[in-house]
Amino acid sequence: MSKKNRIVTVTMNPAIDLACTVSDFTAGKVNRVESYQTDAAGKGVNIAVLLRKFGLPVTVTGFLGQDNAGIFEKMFREQGLEDWFVRVPGETRIGIKVLDPRTETTTDINFPGLAPDMGHVEELTAAIEKLAAEASIVVIGGSLPATVGPETVGELVTVIREQGAKPVVDTSGPALRSAVDSVPWLIKPNDDELAELVGRPLKTISEIARESWRMNRSGIANVVISLGARGALFVNDEEELFATPPEIEPVSTVGAGDAMIGGLVAGTALGLSFRERVRLATALSAATVAQAAPSLENLDRARKLEDRVTIETISL
Repeated sequence: MSKKNRIVTVTMNPAIDLACTVSDFTAGKVNRVESYQTDAAGKGVNIAVLLRKFGLPVTVTGFLGQDNAGIFEKMFREQGLEDWFVRVPGETRIGIKVLDPRTETTTDINFPGLAPDMGHVEELTAAIEKLAAEASIVVIGGSLPATVGPETVGELVTVIREQGAKPVVDTSGPALRSAVDSVPWLIKPNDDELAELVGRPLKTISEIARESWRMNRSGIANVVISLGARGALFVNDEEELFATPPEIEPVSTVGAGDAMIGGLVAGTALGLSFRERVRLATALSAATVAQAAPSLENLDRARKLEDRVTIETISL
């Protein structure tokens, strides 16, 4: 396939997600697990799996623990993902998600991550530089290992852009700030993360929209602000749109943001209009919230939700 269709996702701190369903979960007491499932996950990995549902060619890279890489390697083979992960000594972390259907809450218990050294970072940077030269979009998703400085994200954004690909970033904190300073093509903070970026509280949709518009005019082509169940704000060079998802029975928010990024990236690769990308991304995110797994098994549920997504233009 041509360069225009090749997509790369970067996951520097992947995880093996163990999702458990526990009704009336209570700290300090014995809790009975009603059901569970284990998935190879991480933002970039989840996004890559979704992109394959659209038939797009995807390469995955980042850091992977060599001692328990099997669950990832098996999934990469099954999904048809090209594996360029840099292997690092040790085990990829485990993330336990306790889903309580009665309180509709998710409790995260995250284990420590890998410890890549400077040599591993240089190896990953070289891989991304090579891959970006043959890709249209490169997505950097998720948190960073403790040994990797936040400036790494900004440096990678620059490398990707210099190779002619579109850098997409979904992270938070200093890593997001580093990315913004290097002007990626798309970012997707939530409202709290945007407030942290601009250094002041943002209490209304209008305030959030104005700050998003300013970031867009500073050179970031697409600014997406997630507002959870309320929906999301989408700003590009032509429009400011607010999308409200349909009402659904929530199960887990794990992977919802990844689905939104995946929808925007897939829509771009498939040549959809901005409004069509917004509708697709919102429906995919809502469909993911309605299940326990971080990735959709297929696109059927999301397709059924698309017509129920409400989109309105925001006036600044």
